Amino acid sequence: MPAFSRRTFVTGASGAALGLALADGRFASAASLDRALARTAARAVRTAGTTLEQVATPTGSGTYKRLRGGPGWPLVVRGELAPASATRDDRRTGLASFVQLTDLHLVDTESPVRFEYLSRLMGSGAHRPQETLSVLGTTSLIERVNSLSRGPFTGTPFSLVMTTGDNTDNHEHLELDWYLTVMSGGTITPSSGDPNRYEGVQNSGSTLYWNPEAALRDAYKARGFPRIPGFLTGAGRKVTSPGLRFPWYTTVGNHDDSIEGTLPDLGLLRSLYTGDRKIEGCDDATADKLAGLLRTDPARAVAQFAKLLGDGGAVRRVTPDERREPFTPKEFARAHLSPVHTGSGPVGHGYTEENAATGKLYYTFQLAEGVVGVSLDTTNRAGFAEGSIGTEQLKWLEDVLRSHSDHWYETDGRAVRGGGSAQLVVLFSHHTSTSMDNLLPDPYRPFEARHDGKALVKLLQRYPNVVAWVNGHSHENRITAHGHAVPERSFWEINTASHVDYPQHARIIEIADNGDGTLSLFTTLVESAARYETDFGDTSEAGLAALYRELSFNDPHSTPATRIGTPADHNTELLLHKPRG
Repeated sequence: MPAFSRRTFVTGASGAALGLALADGRFASAASLDRALARTAARAVRTAGTTLEQVATPTGSGTYKRLRGGPGWPLVVRGELAPASATRDDRRTGLASFVQLTDLHLVDTESPVRFEYLSRLMGSGAHRPQETLSVLGTTSLIERVNSLSRGPFTGTPFSLVMTTGDNTDNHEHLELDWYLTVMSGGTITPSSGDPNRYEGVQNSGSTLYWNPEAALRDAYKARGFPRIPGFLTGAGRKVTSPGLRFPWYTTVGNHDDSIEGTLPDLGLLRSLYTGDRKIEGCDDATADKLAGLLRTDPARAVAQFAKLLGDGGAVRRVTPDERREPFTPKEFARAHLSPVHTGSGPVGHGYTEENAATGKLYYTFQLAEGVVGVSLDTTNRAGFAEGSIGTEQLKWLEDVLRSHSDHWYETDGRAVRGGGSAQLVVLFSHHTSTSMDNLLPDPYRPFEARHDGKALVKLLQRYPNVVAWVNGHSHENRITAHGHAVPERSFWEINTASHVDYPQHARIIEIADNGDGTLSLFTTLVESAARYETDFGDTSEAGLAALYRELSFNDPHSTPATRIGTPADHNTELLLHKPRG
């Protein structure tokens, strides 16, 4: 845990914070005190709707915990990469402000190609009790983001929203349509197959799963999960999303390009996706074998899955649905270009006709004046959840960094002056620096070398204009300082928890120039608009959106304490040296 200091700007704590500042002589004049009072009053207003104001908190002594609104989390100042001057608040200028969403996992729970029966071995990635509510839960998050307008610390208006991958759960055309509709606005029926009935594991009668409408005492009800008549009917009702009122962009994740985010999509299971058989269970030995193959040999796991459908396990007949067919990278980009999904723009949401023609899902965009955004594709279509980056994309990235830098460092440490535009750079990807260790050859580019997260960090540290790398994948809140002996070659990696697993966060990120040779990155976590308290008799949209959060906290295969992170990963001010001009 890095050393850090605390400063609170939540309602009710502002006076105490100012009193401490007065006591230590921070304010040199009445005018500076007046400015601080005005800033604090504005922040108190802008903290509303964020975790600076309040945060979901578990309550109760039983195994199944209810949630309530608890005290907000304070701002933590992290100075590992640069010192925090006492006068920076008076000099600060906001440069950019945006919102990150990540790991939404819009999921077709009735799809034949899912691995719910492996959840005891593979955890929540295989099955979640709340996943039938993913469209409702994401819509509630969109409503929360729309209720905000600017960063709480600089007051800079949001320029855009960026998703950092795993927008779909199983890379189906249907899930992609749900994702694009939730983001751009429109009505969704979050169900597939038979429109008049649910055909998934949550009414299977198997004690492996939470059967919310049945009196059956399943493994989940043994842990205190409730019986909720009408739950599945409510989960399948039409939902209307308002769509984001800000421009939004997409970054691709492994669940957007492979089977359940793990198996390579080589076209071998397409008929099974759109077929009429769904596995709801198998014997322990078969489950152990398949789970092992998923971790060690994805190609053989595909064959084992197909065999299981044919001659083993509890197989259920479901209604076929052509919309479940998996999409390709080219189709992923093409769908973003549809005018039906333009919403608040921009057209393509980062992807262009060239991306749709080539299937190369990386691009640049203007995040704010003087700040460039770069969206990478760190997925590896060879399989496994972990990622990496190919040589061609890595060289493209270096060209981008050089074109936006007036100086950089060669691999031997020599400083080089160039003619770039000297803009700050924020990198976006799905994978983190520590989860980019899958160096298997891409089956669609078998002769291209792959590069890991360490190689990417080394490249970024050669370009001082890189200030942040924003990502997802881990489903945890974690902020890492990537320091360097040359201070301006340092940057921050900001990893945010998913919205499908608890704590279901999004993150506001602000960039500010402190006027003293340093920059500050402010990060503020945001929860959905759903209320904290749940009512097991309420299957309205509002009631189910609240249950989406509470069920995720109680998922027996999840680890809320780990996913939440530490105070130093929550609401933070991250200092770093400003690149030398």
